[in-house]
Amino acid sequence: MSLADPRRWILAAAASIGSLVGQAGAGEPVGVGLIEINETPTERPGVMSDLLGMKSHESLRSLVDILRVAAADADLKAVVVRIRDAELGNTQVEELGRAMDAVRAAGKKVHVFSDAYSTAELRLGAHADEVILQAGGAISFPGLYSEEMYLADTLNWAGIKPDFVQVGDYKGASEPMARSSPSPQWEQNISRLLDSLYANIRGTVKQGRKLSDEQLDEAMRQAVFADGDMAKRVGLIDATVDLPELNNHLRQNYGGEVAWSNLTESDEERGLDISNPFSLISKLMKPASTTPKRETIAVLHIDGPIVDGESEGAGLFGGSSVGSITIRRAIQEIEDHSRIKGVIVRINSPGGSAVASEIIWQGLRRLSKTKPVWVSVGSMAASGGYYIAVAGDKIYVNPSSIVGSIGVVGGKLAMGGLYEKIKLNVVSRSRGPMGAVFGSTVPWTESERAFIRQRMTDTYNLFTRRVSAGRQGIVLADTAEGRLFTGNIAVTNKMADEVGGLNDAITALASLQGLKDGGYDVMDFPPEPSIAEMLGGLFGSMASAVPPDDDDNTASIPAHAAVGLLREVVGTDAWPMVRDNLSALLQLRRERVLLVSPRVLIVR
Repeated sequence: MSLADPRRWILAAAASIGSLVGQAGAGEPVGVGLIEINETPTERPGVMSDLLGMKSHESLRSLVDILRVAAADADLKAVVVRIRDAELGNTQVEELGRAMDAVRAAGKKVHVFSDAYSTAELRLGAHADEVILQAGGAISFPGLYSEEMYLADTLNWAGIKPDFVQVGDYKGASEPMARSSPSPQWEQNISRLLDSLYANIRGTVKQGRKLSDEQLDEAMRQAVFADGDMAKRVGLIDATVDLPELNNHLRQNYGGEVAWSNLTESDEERGLDISNPFSLISKLMKPASTTPKRETIAVLHIDGPIVDGESEGAGLFGGSSVGSITIRRAIQEIEDHSRIKGVIVRINSPGGSAVASEIIWQGLRRLSKTKPVWVSVGSMAASGGYYIAVAGDKIYVNPSSIVGSIGVVGGKLAMGGLYEKIKLNVVSRSRGPMGAVFGSTVPWTESERAFIRQRMTDTYNLFTRRVSAGRQGIVLADTAEGRLFTGNIAVTNKMADEVGGLNDAITALASLQGLKDGGYDVMDFPPEPSIAEMLGGLFGSMASAVPPDDDDNTASIPAHAAVGLLREVVGTDAWPMVRDNLSALLQLRRERVLLVSPRVLIVR
């Protein structure tokens, strides 16, 4: 074992204070597995894993699978989950927590160790037998907080007139730009959603830490910012331990020596041969294989705003988008492989293009004629994301998944007042009876707005027909018009079928298809780009960022600076949610009707 490997240094720290395998203690040592979560889990294994045949332990699915294997390992009596610099989302905690529950149900102990605990880590710790804080660490459990910014007054001051139409009283996607404060419907919608999210947080911690409502309220009052002693007194953690003493702490718990197993495989076990760099480079340059070698369950990822055309990598705000052409090509590839016995559509999307959502829906319904198509919702399947979800035969959700927003929004920003303020003269010319309908200078006329509303109503009616066809027994009067729900509520109102994570959906579908555990593969679609393709995209992005001539060599600086400033203002936790919502709304430049939902919901 190389001490240069940062993922294993905790084992070395334990070894420094006692032998890892059977020294002075009597009897057999107690087997303890170590799982380190070093960063925010990804939705799928990375390109290096696919190309080199390495097993990734950075994806959520892989972490859950490690816990599943640990539950069945007779040599392990306990598992330590070490959280280090990992920003975990609500639904990631729920999927990992269910896997930890399964380890405990198998008769093994689960310990969680972290340098600090916030809401996410405390929720995860509620699924453990023991919650351990690094000595000197801190606890922060203030509750749930969200902010919305309403820009209508700012835009009007700048001379910009927001002109939006939405179908669905509770939709709300345009309100931050079109209003100075929330409408009564949106206030009800978002408040109900936050109530449900907060109830899920409280329920997990209450049950796991065996606290009453009064005890939990007191714990939250005291633990807005608390040290380990305070956190222990209010029942949020069990112990404070300096990392080098963790081995001794577990020895005292189990009354004997501890035999550690790092549940991350070594490079040798992965079969990575670095002795031939030319062979390694050649392998890296090849695209990942999407040809199943045996019976397979496919996971089709809808991760990010939904757009027409090809999927794209990081844009102005970072993040990525899901293109209808890319997804339809992946669907066709899945359909062509006879060894693929079923498909899980994994959705983490606030929606986007109405046209692209319909195209993907069509593809999934076509695919369902030859293979079962199920859906697993991660953080969100809203608007276009839910449009796609109802194409599946069965929908799994996490308790805190955000589901729904069945509604349509579209519009434009009339910039004429701004042009006047900055003394910019815009000369508009149009041909045809509707040539100027999307002009940038003036709002719509009443007749134009009526025309747009009718077209958007047509889209909304198609959306609701798709929902009714896919979700038998759903009551649209209670679920449509832009309403948002958490996953556990979505199951009760027939918007989804079952609470469970991605691995739950994969296992259930495989069982339905007669595939035995360990006797099938899981393959991700669309495939990750090869290193060569990634480098090509990188250099293309670099080239596009280069100013066209020496007279304007700072042209790209303001945009990058503005994005950087916005990211710093909202914070790293909130940035992915803000980024995806902005990216989706920017489709108004080329899309006139959007199925998109606000996603700026931040749990702190």
